[in-house]
Amino acid sequence: MAQDKNPDNTVARSVRASGDDPNPRGVYNGRETVNRRDRPDLGVVSEPARAVPVFAETDVLVVGGGPAGVTAAVAAARLGARVILAERYNHLGGLSTGGLVVWIDRMSGWGGEHLIQGMAAEMLDRLPSDAIRGPKRADWGSRDEALVSQWAPRHTAFHGTVTWAPMIDPEWLKIVALNMVEDSGVELLLHSWVTAPLVEDGKATGAILESKQGRMAVRAKVVVDTTGDGDMFAQAGEDFDGDAESDDIHHCANTASLMGGVDVPRWLQFRAQDPDGFREFMRGGRTETSHFILPMAGWRDDTVVFMGPRFSGFNVLKVDDLTALEILSRKSIVELLDYFRRRAPGFEDAWIMLTAPQLGARHSRRLAGRDVMTGTGTKSGVILPDEIGVSPSLSPNLPEVSVPYGALLPLKTDNLLVAGRHISTDSQTHTFMREIPQCWLTGHAAGAAAALSANSGVAPRDLDIGDLQSALTKQGAFVRANQTS
Repeated sequence: MAQDKNPDNTVARSVRASGDDPNPRGVYNGRETVNRRDRPDLGVVSEPARAVPVFAETDVLVVGGGPAGVTAAVAAARLGARVILAERYNHLGGLSTGGLVVWIDRMSGWGGEHLIQGMAAEMLDRLPSDAIRGPKRADWGSRDEALVSQWAPRHTAFHGTVTWAPMIDPEWLKIVALNMVEDSGVELLLHSWVTAPLVEDGKATGAILESKQGRMAVRAKVVVDTTGDGDMFAQAGEDFDGDAESDDIHHCANTASLMGGVDVPRWLQFRAQDPDGFREFMRGGRTETSHFILPMAGWRDDTVVFMGPRFSGFNVLKVDDLTALEILSRKSIVELLDYFRRRAPGFEDAWIMLTAPQLGARHSRRLAGRDVMTGTGTKSGVILPDEIGVSPSLSPNLPEVSVPYGALLPLKTDNLLVAGRHISTDSQTHTFMREIPQCWLTGHAAGAAAALSANSGVAPRDLDIGDLQSALTKQGAFVRANQTS
């Protein structure tokens, strides 16, 4: 198992192995230290053994209803499998909805090619026209200066190129996800926190969940871990890594917020046309607030999203750290609201519309799987023989990224698949494979594989990759099947 280094250059083992913090401080840009309590060793209590009632049996159990979980459940059900999708919150969509990650990162290539398709494209196509904002299809890949100037302030044009990276209404995306799940015949269990996998003779056979009804079991032929934190594979005994640097944005966590009552065009005009005023505004923000950050324009011209402030050095697998993050985030957005009302053109009547119901964690565990996506490999341009999707590259001078099926497969546990931000990657590759579209992509593949496995009785690791690629292609995914370079 890989080890990870903290900023003090001391070595910490992975979270599963030791439970230790790689950095016991919460640091925001090196400016603030947040001290969290040291809890004494208070011993243990013993729970009596008990029989857990079996609540349901199914072909495929998908654990976690975030971006990867939704696409996994729908893909599996459309291939004829009986599917249960268990989600701890009262909604679907995970960080793309409850986490207010309403900016959907790039799904197009630098030439305008639509790379992340399938379930991802269907979800966005189902949104009402006033619930999504982005460039029209004909403009993807354009380098026209006027179009780039139009979309760059809305984080949809990069490196002088217009891309498909829209802003969406999170409430409508919740509804779209729910409709897709119901239309596909998936059995949905909300308010259900899955606490442990069931593993027998090295095979996943279901999971234990807790709800208001108490503790229950769900038996399944195949389990798909889309928890985002690898809760199932970690407890099944799979190795994982957690070596993101604690001062890197990709190791940060926070609760995002929406502000309404904003004149967004006026704000963007100020940023673009008054450089001296904007520089002064930025200087003031850094001195008058503890945690200064700029908002992103939303899907409406009266709404912005604050995707932070981002705090680093926290362990999002610990309840004390999660609590501290929530408190810091909410105090910070109130401070930002006051400053923006006083100093930012267009924010005079701004108000806090919503603080996210879900904390935004970017990183916790990454599976140490059969194949590990690496920075070197993803920059090679090689089309992998077990490709299950294609991710856009980080810059125009890099090739598109072939995503391998092996990154979804644990090394030890049969009948278990992994999708979402905790698939098998190195820390460098995780920086983009954790994004919402990539989670849709890997969830789609995991769901299709789970259904093929459950329908045939063949373990996921032994599936014919051509059959999986064919199933994905028939469901609209972009897979360069059976090609090598």
